[in-house]
Amino acid sequence: MKIFSLAFLLLFLFPFVFPITDSQQKLNKNRSGVANIVFKSTDGGQTWQDISKGLPENLRKDSIRGNSFFANDKGLFLRVGNGLYHSTPNATAPFWTKEIFPDQHNSIAPGKSGIFANNNWGVNLKTTNGTSVWSPIFENIQASRIRSAFETAGGTIFILTARGLFKTANNGKTWKTVHTEGMDGNLAESNGVLVAVSMRRIIRSTDNGETWAVVISDSSVAFDVKPIKGGFAAITAGSESGTRSLRTSYDAGKTWQPIDAGDKVFIDSIWRTWDDRPRMQIFMTSIIQVGENFVCAHPGGIFRSSDKGKTWKLLLPSVEDKVFNLFVSGNVIYAIPSKGGC
Repeated sequence: MKIFSLAFLLLFLFPFVFPITDSQQKLNKNRSGVANIVFKSTDGGQTWQDISKGLPENLRKDSIRGNSFFANDKGLFLRVGNGLYHSTPNATAPFWTKEIFPDQHNSIAPGKSGIFANNNWGVNLKTTNGTSVWSPIFENIQASRIRSAFETAGGTIFILTARGLFKTANNGKTWKTVHTEGMDGNLAESNGVLVAVSMRRIIRSTDNGETWAVVISDSSVAFDVKPIKGGFAAITAGSESGTRSLRTSYDAGKTWQPIDAGDKVFIDSIWRTWDDRPRMQIFMTSIIQVGENFVCAHPGGIFRSSDKGKTWKLLLPSVEDKVFNLFVSGNVIYAIPSKGGC
């Protein structure tokens, strides 16, 4: 399993040099109205439908950021201005429904309890009980920038800020500080173990976030962590050389093994796919498995392999040199082009 997971991850990060066995689909660049914002496939990526219709006509393509969309079992959610747009997996034209989004909130994130919306000074939660009510659950009394919100599989909610990590086990009624140093990037969970980045160091918790310990003792710095099949992956760099590399852990975050390809092209491909800016949330990955197939996003477009990476088919070309973000909801794949990767 570890070998398979590592090969799968390397496939994601290494610039693709492979035979393309089928011709690419062509995008309609002359279509009037809003277009080329969101794409959808219901057949494993074989064909794609532009489902941008129903979004605001004046929507700027470069306004779509990594912290303004996500997918779950209910479909795709996209924040545009003061509107939260939702497209269900079986939606037909105009594809989207809209509800009013909480004023001045600039980020959204999925959670077991519902949808989190946050800005620099507070977090609101919309529960999954079918209402349109957004209720405040966290007020940033320390006037510290909120990075993101995260909910574990067990329902514990964490708020990551520039001055520490806050936790609630009762849906925001009471909060406690569980880490007092600034948080970077996001929080990740795998089999009950939590990892995060604080002050550019990877920290780990095995008691539902009550206590945290640094897990890498060398002088490297970390930028973000995310779960992968069987463990975690992190982007790190040497504190003096600044050389960027990927580390993986398959023992619940206890130890981290560097993957050094010794190739600048490989390193550059990592940086295109990961974004170290804290405001850019990367809850979703741009590599997914749909059935027995691998589907990957690359600067050239979206590719699929049906033979575990031996050959690849270009399914959808890139849009204006942007990298697609890929999401899955059931058997539906969504793709959103965005600058800087996911």
